[in-house]
Amino acid sequence: MDELKARSPQRNTLSCGNLAHGFAACNQGDKDTLKLMNKANVAMVSAYNDMLSAHQPYAAFPDVIRKAAHDMGSVAQFAGGTPAMCDGVTQGQPGMELSLFSRDTIAMSTAIALSHNMFDATLLLGICDKIVPGMLIGALSFGYLPTVMVPAGPMPSGLPNNEKQRVRQLYAQGKIGKDELLEAESKSYHSPGTCTFYGTANSNQLMVEVMGLHLPGAAFVHPNTPLRDKLTRAATEQVIKLSKPQGGQLGLGDMVDEKSIVNALVALLVTGGSTNHTLHWVAIARAAGIIIDWDDYAELSSAVPSMTRIYPNGDDDVNAFHEAGGTPFLIRELLGAGLLHNDVETVVGQGLERYTQLPAMEDGKLIWQPAPENSLRPDVLSSAAQPFAPDGGLRVLDGNLGRGVIKVSSVAREHLRIEAPAVVFNDQNELKAAFDSGRLNKDCVVIVRFQGPRSNGMPELHKLTPYLGVLQDRGFKVGLVTDGRMSGASGKVPAAIHVYPEALDGGPLARIHDGDLICLDAEGGVLSVAVSAAELGLREPARPDLSGYHEGYGRELFGWMRRAVSTPEEGASFFWNHES
Repeated sequence: MDELKARSPQRNTLSCGNLAHGFAACNQGDKDTLKLMNKANVAMVSAYNDMLSAHQPYAAFPDVIRKAAHDMGSVAQFAGGTPAMCDGVTQGQPGMELSLFSRDTIAMSTAIALSHNMFDATLLLGICDKIVPGMLIGALSFGYLPTVMVPAGPMPSGLPNNEKQRVRQLYAQGKIGKDELLEAESKSYHSPGTCTFYGTANSNQLMVEVMGLHLPGAAFVHPNTPLRDKLTRAATEQVIKLSKPQGGQLGLGDMVDEKSIVNALVALLVTGGSTNHTLHWVAIARAAGIIIDWDDYAELSSAVPSMTRIYPNGDDDVNAFHEAGGTPFLIRELLGAGLLHNDVETVVGQGLERYTQLPAMEDGKLIWQPAPENSLRPDVLSSAAQPFAPDGGLRVLDGNLGRGVIKVSSVAREHLRIEAPAVVFNDQNELKAAFDSGRLNKDCVVIVRFQGPRSNGMPELHKLTPYLGVLQDRGFKVGLVTDGRMSGASGKVPAAIHVYPEALDGGPLARIHDGDLICLDAEGGVLSVAVSAAELGLREPARPDLSGYHEGYGRELFGWMRRAVSTPEEGASFFWNHES
């Protein structure tokens, strides 16, 4: 990165023909500016599309950004777009089997967008699950460029989350029909903006802000508001100030270091964020030349408190969190308790003190104000001194069934240890029939295998959640063990996820039979089956026909990714496979 930074501005190395192609579509004023090497050219990389509620507001951002750049005497070009798929739309559908691999596809798309060497700074316009990690991975390949992530904000609150969960469980039991379910879902997801539950998308936003890659307090301001537009304009102005033509010295690679990665993990853990980030932040760290693994998450989780109750870890959403004081209040509390590194570089300077402030409008101007002294919703956002729990609620599980993770921040204490017979499925769609037939009306540990990244792209398995929740509500002890994902909406049912070696690779899950006694012990960190190693070794591993996962809906295009992907603890990436 230092070598590449020394060659900046990159367009100075372009031939006349290269440069002419690069600004051929610009107006004459922008062409004249881009001929000068002391003026910044800002790359916009956007995940805009008008189907995703979270990304639809980005339609208006390029014009705001271009105007802000022009007012700074600079230029902003739309460098490229990346895919942006919605796990909410593909949940339980074949498209979900492309979801995880979309992250590395987005990383490559981002790299292609920046490959023209026309740029002095980057604005990344992305929010949701795989999109932010993919953009960061791609942009880190151009880590000599200063980079600011530009969020668009959450939608206003809709149907309360506990009511949404209740309706889903009624539907799972056949007590209401599809029309009633759709009505409830439509009241939950109802307007432009990010979904308001604390899943992977909103975990992204909080972690990026704690890393200092957003403007302070920018994560959870609603879209299509004057304050949001002012923040987008200010992000443009700030990234230009950081550019080399303006005398800036630091790029994205200078800001994403070991301490900022640890800060991100602390933020994830104290808020009970998405378990998807036990994959994604491993991959982001590797893109920055840093190795972390699940033991790092577990050690940090044991050292930090739980400070939020945001659905699915509570009843309220990210809007309530933001209104309580939000990320700035959280950062100030964590700094005061010595739980964040303050000697880090951010897009607004060294240290995180600026990130203890909330943006606001005053006489039409953007200002920042200190976060409230006390949480305005102590039932949603606590102080560091009086947390909801003494630890972060993420555990690593190890045993003769393999290695996985479990999120326990919303699991009741009496459910932290489950010992019950296995009920085994090779396909998530088999579970509904078993539920309807009454086969699951007992204490059981549901095994859903052949859902790992090499099997079928490691889909999220939220389709299972209402059924398992109903079983738990009926008084049964129930748990889930899978080599698939559950992610940000992991809830009240204990779920050992991301288990590897995955079943396709002959892992122990492939040798489990119905009735085997499974121990899922989140307190002791144990994931085991009461079968001897000798007997397990003699069992023939299951070999179901997986061809139905591999063709149709574009899945045939991703076969090489399934074959090349690394383990979940290595980020489930085909960029850093230990075998390649």
